[in-house]
Amino acid sequence: MSNQNTALRTGSPRHEQVSAWLRERIESGHYGADDQLPSESRLGDRFGVSRITVRRALQTLEGEGLIYRRQGLGSFVRDQRLRQGLVRLTDFSEDMEAAGLRAGSRVESRAMEPATGRIAAALGVEEDTPVMRLDRLRLGDGEPVAFDRTWLPPFYAQLLEGRDLRRETIYRVLERDLGITMERGRFRFEAVNAPSEIGQALGVPWGRALLLVERVTYAEGGRCVYFQQRFYRSDRVAYELDLEREPGSHGEGLPIRDFETVFKRKDPET
Repeated sequence: MSNQNTALRTGSPRHEQVSAWLRERIESGHYGADDQLPSESRLGDRFGVSRITVRRALQTLEGEGLIYRRQGLGSFVRDQRLRQGLVRLTDFSEDMEAAGLRAGSRVESRAMEPATGRIAAALGVEEDTPVMRLDRLRLGDGEPVAFDRTWLPPFYAQLLEGRDLRRETIYRVLERDLGITMERGRFRFEAVNAPSEIGQALGVPWGRALLLVERVTYAEGGRCVYFQQRFYRSDRVAYELDLEREPGSHGEGLPIRDFETVFKRKDPET
């Protein structure tokens, strides 16, 4: 950073002008995730203000979630990918809401088909039983985030008849309107290459790496509600796992402290 003094404008408090300058540098990408910001003394010299003024500016940015501070080390840019906890059993709209994104869906297909062996086993029905397959493109702030392929057994499929699944989620229809509580889910995570039709829907090249999350959701009484394959764009979503080592555990059976999906906003230049 140059030692040249940066003049402050008149008409707004000095700490707001310092925070605005830093905010612009962060949002423009000049400072990336986990980059260290200039020290308080260097910022004070650059703007000709006191360290108290600089501290107020940094506190503002910290309160906005743009930076984090480490005692004795300084201030750093926070990763702007948005987090939501996955320890809870959630639906897509809840995930997006928690991440600060506007959820949307586009129904690609919705039809009955005979259950293949794997689908039948997951749903707890006989092979070749007619089940509903629902394909949806899932959107965050209008941009493709994931592609869902969901199979429902006949009982739950008929409960969704006439529902607009572009605007409603399965969870909300069943829980809010019908009083059916989602009790538990079983997840499996895998990296896969994008199938051609799913890659096309997500706007990624064929063969691009995707994050596949397979999920079986159960209602009260252990009844299977659906089996779902969700293909996440790997440039938009990642997972973070936080384990906590307890005294005397010797690293065995570490409990999960936090489990998060990280959603990244689309780069406006791409």
